Amino acid sequence: MDKFKELRERCESYTDCPLHATRTNCVFGKGNPAADLMFIGEAPGEQEDLTGEPFVGRAGQLLDRFLYAVDIRREDVYIANILKCRPPNNRDPLPAEEDACIKYLREQVRILQPKIIVCLGRISAMKLIRPDYKITKEHGQWVERGSFFMTAVYHPAALLRNPRLKEDMLRDMKSIKEKLSSLK
Repeated sequence: MDKFKELRERCESYTDCPLHATRTNCVFGKGNPAADLMFIGEAPGEQEDLTGEPFVGRAGQLLDRFLYAVDIRREDVYIANILKCRPPNNRDPLPAEEDACIKYLREQVRILQPKIIVCLGRISAMKLIRPDYKITKEHGQWVERGSFFMTAVYHPAALLRNPRLKEDMLRDMKSIKEKLSSLK
């Protein structure tokens, strides 16, 4: 059986996290299972919960525009979240919820073996790069972890709230494209 399919089935039947009771769909992740580039957000939003796919709402559409701007096709990347279920009212994930779901994300990374992981936003960066990560000061900086490189960028939803951050995001996306090209 396909490793991603098997993992998805386990994730969809997981009931130890209380968020499973309020979800419409488990938002496992989507993309190329052989991707060198993986994006990881914090949790699904309303549109993602309805469709079962990550980053399909307004923030996802903005992410798509940035991918297009630096000539990265969404079909060539893999996108997931730390949480697989939407927190009520899109609140920040609770530590216990992150702890309950992180095993699925770790397994996704293990199966995928990306060359680059990009944390989408502060919460993802604080969970995956360093607990005291400061997104406003450190976005776009590279960290090497084992066999892959990691960086964090502003969450696309933050760009919707503060369009002045888009210039930083474009610069960071260009850096991601350069790093990806250098590793091929």
